[in-house]
Amino acid sequence: MHRILTASAAHGTVSLVAGITTELVREARERHDLAPTASAAVGRLLTAAALLGASLKGRERLTLQVVGNGPIGALTADAWRVGDHAIGARAYARNGRANVPLNARGKFDVARVVGRGNLQVTKSYEVGQPYNGIVPLVSGEIGDDVAAYLANSEQIPSVVALGVLADPNGIKAAGGVIAHVLPGADESTIATLERNAAGMPAVTTQIASGAGAEELLRAVAGDLELKTFNAFDVAFDCRCTREKVESALLGLGKDELAKIAREQPQTEATCEFCRERYVLSADDVRELAQRLG
Repeated sequence: MHRILTASAAHGTVSLVAGITTELVREARERHDLAPTASAAVGRLLTAAALLGASLKGRERLTLQVVGNGPIGALTADAWRVGDHAIGARAYARNGRANVPLNARGKFDVARVVGRGNLQVTKSYEVGQPYNGIVPLVSGEIGDDVAAYLANSEQIPSVVALGVLADPNGIKAAGGVIAHVLPGADESTIATLERNAAGMPAVTTQIASGAGAEELLRAVAGDLELKTFNAFDVAFDCRCTREKVESALLGLGKDELAKIAREQPQTEATCEFCRERYVLSADDVRELAQRLG
């Protein structure tokens, strides 16, 4: 059930992707002990990254970063392909305990916890320089902001619906659907998508009622004929390794490493994304210093 599906509609003039990310968001919440509003914000960004990650190839990687002036600070989500049929994703927030009251509609006030700022999208490729696009946040609700990025930076008008249903006990449902309007789409197709997106129940309502990725696709496509393409498993994953920690420490230089080895019985580094702890003894740090000659 926890998978992502890609599809097309209207004779290839609409590209769609939908996914159930409940377990993915649940693991992020548990790893970072996220407060309910922070869970909704991080969960939406993580879901967006996972959905957009379905279009990646090979060793490409996608990073979404929201930097606002709200209490959560910056939040970042990464996604990449893991083989042919899986997507790995991870996320964290600078202040995962940020929480604010529900908004006037009784929903998580993600806009308030995020505040005003920017969304930056980075695509890293196997060769060549990464691509960076940055747009001002239009609402701070994440879905609107991803849609604004797609429309303004990539010139792809899109419907973006993301949702996280959480309470103090954890994540109840999470997922989303994105429909891209491609060149050649006629006005009636665009009107149909907009009408369906506006009229369909909230993503989390659908998921909590048992909808899977295919049902989310059909909800936004409506009468448009769907052709499904690829299915991906999606799971929380991380790219951190002990070797990367050692590489970062080597960047401190021989003298600084020698000083650390003398003054500290052990050196600890914690991955921001997955909270994995890497502990190096004084002897480990001394050996790193010796590598530098």
